[in-house]
Amino acid sequence: MKVTVYNCREFDEKELFLKYEKELDIELVLCPDAPNKENAFLAEGSQCIDIITSPMPKELLELFASYGVKYVVTRTIGYDHVDVEAAKELGMTVANAPYGPNGVADYTVMLILMTIRKMKSIVNRTRIQDYTLKGLMGRELKDLTVGVIGTGRIGRTVLNNLSGFGCRLIAYDVYENEEVKKSGITYVTLDEMWERADLITLHAPLTEDNHHMIDEEAISKMKDGAMIINTARGGLIDSQALIRGIESGKIGGAGLDVVENEFGQYYYDHKEDILNNRELSVLRGFPNVTVSHHMAFYTDDCVETVVRDSLLGCKCFMEGKDNPWEVK
Repeated sequence: MKVTVYNCREFDEKELFLKYEKELDIELVLCPDAPNKENAFLAEGSQCIDIITSPMPKELLELFASYGVKYVVTRTIGYDHVDVEAAKELGMTVANAPYGPNGVADYTVMLILMTIRKMKSIVNRTRIQDYTLKGLMGRELKDLTVGVIGTGRIGRTVLNNLSGFGCRLIAYDVYENEEVKKSGITYVTLDEMWERADLITLHAPLTEDNHHMIDEEAISKMKDGAMIINTARGGLIDSQALIRGIESGKIGGAGLDVVENEFGQYYYDHKEDILNNRELSVLRGFPNVTVSHHMAFYTDDCVETVVRDSLLGCKCFMEGKDNPWEVK
């Protein structure tokens, strides 16, 4: 049994992969780089490849299929970066490795609090020993209506975490959850969400239907000074529309762990480079926007879970056993 692992991080994942290589009796080929046309040959002899958020378009999948790869697992919950339909056409199975919801949910609440309390500006001032108060007045969660879009495991955990702050909670999901309803939280339409929420936090997977869910029209319907948190997928927000909303004052602040077109920039050292993502550069420059590099998931529990479960899924596939991680 052989698995080729791409995007293998030396400082945290490698040791875990070597640990589970022995425990699961799987031969691993470890590559620190994202899968591409130049390193696809490393997968020759492997039925399975193990990746993270690297784009896997049809052309690349075809190349891996030519080397005998039949199973693609991503060490993430989302799998929108993999062309699932193309994989099916090629006879390849796609799988993911969901981690617990608490890390992202905790990080979301942190970004909410940082945004409503203007923490970016506070930290920036403190760094230069500016201890003035003007412009730093924040808001209290108890006075806000918070809208949660997406009530899967992470969204529900965020709702539970926020319940102790005394804020009013509303939710939106294509598939309404009975557990959420029983807790007394009201589901609303998107238009109602835009109109009622003081702060909106996103926890939906990215699909063709909800790409740019928050666009110019959605922002125009929001309350003046509404705040937006995104720890889900960058493509849920039209970056240009968000920038215009911030510049006009319609959007009062944002906490963004993800942005559009982040691949190839996040997880790499670019301090000497000119970034080719103009929207990211602009968003980072706003005093009321906190940007982090797609790391809400990044906890000790998460890293071990995705390494272990991605390999367990490979083992199930190669042994012909039921595989709970397979994308249906």
